[in-house]
Amino acid sequence: MTDTNHSLFARGQRVIPGGVNSPVRAFRSVGGTPYFVARGEGARVTDVEGRTFIDLVQSYGAVIAGHAHPRLVEAIRAAAADGTSFGAPTPREVLLAEAIAERVPSCEKVRMVNSGTEATMSVIRVARGATGRSRILKFAGNYHGHSDGLLVAGGTAMASLGIPASAGVTPSAVADTVVAPYNVVPRLTESFAAVIVEPIAANMGLVAPQPGFLEGLRAECDRVGALLIFDEVITGFRVARGGAQELFGVRPDLTAFGKIIGGGLPVGAFGGRAELMDELAPLGPVYQAGTLSGNPLATAAGLAVLDLLDDDAYALLSSRAARLAASFESAFSSAGLTALVPRVATLTGLFFGDPAPVDYESACATDEATYAAFFHALLDEGVAIAPGAYEVMFCGLAHDDDVILAIDAAAHSAAAVVANSSGA
Repeated sequence: MTDTNHSLFARGQRVIPGGVNSPVRAFRSVGGTPYFVARGEGARVTDVEGRTFIDLVQSYGAVIAGHAHPRLVEAIRAAAADGTSFGAPTPREVLLAEAIAERVPSCEKVRMVNSGTEATMSVIRVARGATGRSRILKFAGNYHGHSDGLLVAGGTAMASLGIPASAGVTPSAVADTVVAPYNVVPRLTESFAAVIVEPIAANMGLVAPQPGFLEGLRAECDRVGALLIFDEVITGFRVARGGAQELFGVRPDLTAFGKIIGGGLPVGAFGGRAELMDELAPLGPVYQAGTLSGNPLATAAGLAVLDLLDDDAYALLSSRAARLAASFESAFSSAGLTALVPRVATLTGLFFGDPAPVDYESACATDEATYAAFFHALLDEGVAIAPGAYEVMFCGLAHDDDVILAIDAAAHSAAAVVANSSGA
């Protein structure tokens, strides 16, 4: 008997907490049973029941070339044939570090890790080690992974599940973490080692940095000798060839990466000025290690996908994100549904309310019930967005014109939400 989504979810709940391995996948904030993906191709995924969806999740931004892109598949296949892990240096990790450094001038040296969480955790350690200071400032609604010291007011699934901070994180773990409102330049003291920020907030919906915010952070860090860290796990190689720092012209001291640089495989990296990165062992006293860091499969995939991302690719991605945003805006307007569709470069968000959010507090005003209704209506039309109101939508190279036009399903979905809410 072929498994269904319902039967797999039931089986999963018996052996996996909540039935899933990342909270938002459980559909708690939108209701219903999650679909289990059997395969993906290009801009579409197909679940175990044979239903195919236009996929605007794209592994939460990790996939930019499209699912099962032939060049990535071949790169991974070739790497796997040579062996999957060695616990020793391999050529591709050097090549990937060079590719990152070439695209992002602020990253004079790069260290590979296994996830975005590892990258942000490690880059904080470098900042503290290099400055000899303890305090870190982060912004409410910015998510920097699930390391203890950063797991407070984190947006994303924490927001949709109503979790301001995680149980199991001791007060001492966050005692040196200060949380400030996004889009407001804080006043620092010389006790701060670093400020870490999502240069484009993409874990509380999509909130752009207001003019002068990133520049103000750079100036304030310089004033007190603190380091500026950009978390570009989402924006890195997504919004521009050199990430958000190229887009806005603000140069951080350290940067965390993930997602795209692994081509859909588990990966992370962080980089920065050479003298800061040389604080890492074996050159310096800041310890960081990982058996699978620089994994040959992940680096092969990362190199293949970065090779696809030239200036023409970013122009294409930006134009498709603009068309996606326009189609959703038109759908909401025609249906009389109050919703905003913010867009920054290649990223597109959804906000059910008005006015547009500028920080975490205003982002939390989104109507989650309406989002849930729209999510399911859209899924019924064959389009998948994230099962949580604080995520963003990702267009990729595989979202061609035909797919973008198919997003007109949003019009039927918006109309259905309005009709159901009015009892029609």
